[in-house]
Amino acid sequence: MLTPQPNASKPRLVERILAHIPPLSRTLREAPLPRDRQRAYREILLALLYGVVCHFLFAVAVIAMILGMWHGMSVGMGTLPSPLSWVANMALIMQFPITHSLLLTRIGQRTLQRLAPFDAGTTLSTTTYAIIASAQLIALFVLWTPSGVVYWSASGWSLWVMCTLYGLSWAFLVKASWDAGAEVQSGILGWMSLFRSVKPQYPPMPTKGTFKFIRQPIYLAFALTTWTVPTWTPDQLLLASTLTLYCALGPLLKERRFNQRYQEEWLHYKSQTPYWFVLPWRLMKR
Repeated sequence: MLTPQPNASKPRLVERILAHIPPLSRTLREAPLPRDRQRAYREILLALLYGVVCHFLFAVAVIAMILGMWHGMSVGMGTLPSPLSWVANMALIMQFPITHSLLLTRIGQRTLQRLAPFDAGTTLSTTTYAIIASAQLIALFVLWTPSGVVYWSASGWSLWVMCTLYGLSWAFLVKASWDAGAEVQSGILGWMSLFRSVKPQYPPMPTKGTFKFIRQPIYLAFALTTWTVPTWTPDQLLLASTLTLYCALGPLLKERRFNQRYQEEWLHYKSQTPYWFVLPWRLMKR
């Protein structure tokens, strides 16, 4: 027996408010699919569970990353002796880009779809991806073994300069993530779609905002956060160098997927928009 959707013709006040937020409006515009009462309860509870876990881990990961790099990776729970500590730290760094990239392949996508119960894996795949990425970042910044060596720590006017640059880098990262589709980047798309019993509505190919000027603003912003810290240690240098290399090369795989998915639209956008940096005279024309 099918249960009618409550207030289907009259959206709830919360939904009317959320509908004005572009990343959420795509999901809220979709008409819910019919589902029986037992399935509805099961999917709603599962969606809320995934949502709470996802956003809690996401918040912890961001805080751990901001504080960890603020201190130049000079804090961490790792206690391994050198040189084993450097091997472990390098493994902590590499587990993030390797897994992050593998989960975006076809095999990785199928794996994500198997990680949720009740045939909800496809709908929850973006949320599952965000949960795994957050857990990886938490592991990286919490389990790090500090070397105990500090090259330089900003103070006085230099501290204010570095604080400003660090804050701007994070603001750039937030803006680029929003432009790319905040519902996908934060994992909200998956659990909200399951909660409302709709098919996930992915955002179109990003070409506006920061994507109007460069093709990979998220990766550039992520790299900038690693280089604008007020404390420099050999730990931070290793982290920044490795992650920047990933940010420079990783998007090449992403662009290959975009080429297959968007074809002519992508080729036109690619021909008009630089990869990482835009020349000043081209910036003035936009």
